[in-house]
Amino acid sequence: MAAEVQPLPLVKLPSGPSPVTPEQRYWRSFKNQKLHTSTATWPISHISFPAQTGAVLSNSMVAATKINDLFAVTSGPRVDIFSIRKRELLKTIGRFDSEAHSGEIRADGRALVAGEDSGKMQVFDVGGGTRAVILKTWHIHKQPVWVTKWSPTELTTLMSCSDDKTVRLWDLPSNNPSHTFTGHSDYVRSGAFIPGGNSNMLVTGSYDETVRVWDARTPGGSVFTFKHKDPIEEVLPLPGGTTLLAASGNAISVLDLVAAKPLRLITNHQKTVTSLSLASNGKRVVSGSLDGHVKVFETSNWNVVFGCKYSSPILSLSVIAAGAAQEDRHLAVGMQSGVLAIRTKLSGAAAEKARERAAIEAAIGTSALDKIDARNAKRKRAVVSNKNMDMLGENVDVVIPTSDTGSRKKKLKPWQRNYKDGFYAACLDEVIDMSGPEYQPLTALTVLIALRHRSALREALEGRDEVSIIPLLKWVSKYIVDPRYLSICVDVSFHLYDLYSEHVAGSSELAVLFHALLGKVSRAASKAQTAMEVAGMLETLTLGNN
Repeated sequence: MAAEVQPLPLVKLPSGPSPVTPEQRYWRSFKNQKLHTSTATWPISHISFPAQTGAVLSNSMVAATKINDLFAVTSGPRVDIFSIRKRELLKTIGRFDSEAHSGEIRADGRALVAGEDSGKMQVFDVGGGTRAVILKTWHIHKQPVWVTKWSPTELTTLMSCSDDKTVRLWDLPSNNPSHTFTGHSDYVRSGAFIPGGNSNMLVTGSYDETVRVWDARTPGGSVFTFKHKDPIEEVLPLPGGTTLLAASGNAISVLDLVAAKPLRLITNHQKTVTSLSLASNGKRVVSGSLDGHVKVFETSNWNVVFGCKYSSPILSLSVIAAGAAQEDRHLAVGMQSGVLAIRTKLSGAAAEKARERAAIEAAIGTSALDKIDARNAKRKRAVVSNKNMDMLGENVDVVIPTSDTGSRKKKLKPWQRNYKDGFYAACLDEVIDMSGPEYQPLTALTVLIALRHRSALREALEGRDEVSIIPLLKWVSKYIVDPRYLSICVDVSFHLYDLYSEHVAGSSELAVLFHALLGKVSRAASKAQTAMEVAGMLETLTLGNN
């Protein structure tokens, strides 16, 4: 009995080098996304975690891990405390009279400060128990407090920024601010301590379109001011303490604090940039925008090294680090829709498997790795099929396994059916028309190569009228300059010229197409000749240098 004729497999063209860079591979390893929706779908306005810096660093890895196991998410009139290790909600602080802002956990993980629309600031004990206890309340600000941050070096020092246009420094035991900075003429919506300033140096951004640097040791407070074109949504000092980022509109400005001048303006976002975060121990900066895009920048030339898109405008983001080495663990993104998306970097066995796969991909290429994956998947399917057959064949002596058992025949496409039945001209007509809804260049190439292999190419091309010749000439004219299609295009061109050259004089359209093909071949031959001449000159120079 003759074997069944199998469908014609498509030709696989050579693949180019993998476009995936190591940086993209690193950020794509943040997988296993987990989504949390805030109560009443309040927008996620702020995400923060207690970075281990300054005097609070612990030499014990176990202690450092315990300290750094919390991160805070602010949405509506509440602040949620999550576990970094489990990505689960641990407790919720809802003791606010109005919408809360900027919930920040102290570096030792024991206290949290947050502001609210009423102008009140509160400090909570989050170190133990399921219910947060209020440790301190301030009623000094008269308008919404948008920024509250702990000092990175002193556990009892913190700052606040408010819509009352003031910036204040606080000492936790005191009922009044230790310093009040005035100078902004509009809402102050962003601020941070500058690293290396011993809690004396601050930077703030305001809706008056200025970024101001403050020093508590100077009489006036304000050191210098950077003027922008749009309101300042976020400021981020880099770890060195000499460079500052400011998000203004859809741009991010890189500012040199030593020279007091702008270094660069980054305009990769289409809408307002709302959040900035450090990553990779300060070697990368991550930005989020109302356009829904997250972009990662390297800090030497400020080029984009990775980007991804979310389904809703982004209001806040943070690359959450964990452990004594402060390695990137989560990419947490808060959206206008009230969804908190947490992507986790692979670790342990999963990370080892990903590294092995990346090494294999670098060695053999992406296409070869896809083939290996396909073979492995096929092998697994065969194992499952054989197990099923073993169960069905319990009453027989020998079971002959086959991967085709129970498989349904695939319905052949019209061109496959014509090819199988020997109607080669009809088969070629099905695949060669580039205006057809199901046209695929690889399918046309596959059919032409198969016809040449069967010595049926001339049979499929002869006996045609003007209407059926035109699609062939258009296809050849388009692909004859592609090296991957060159061989078959030359063969088809020779057959068409031999069969129909005598009819060109009677058809103006055929004449135009043949002349267009001749012009394309002539130009390609001229370029090839120039390339050969250049290669000869380079070879001569190389030999002369040797």
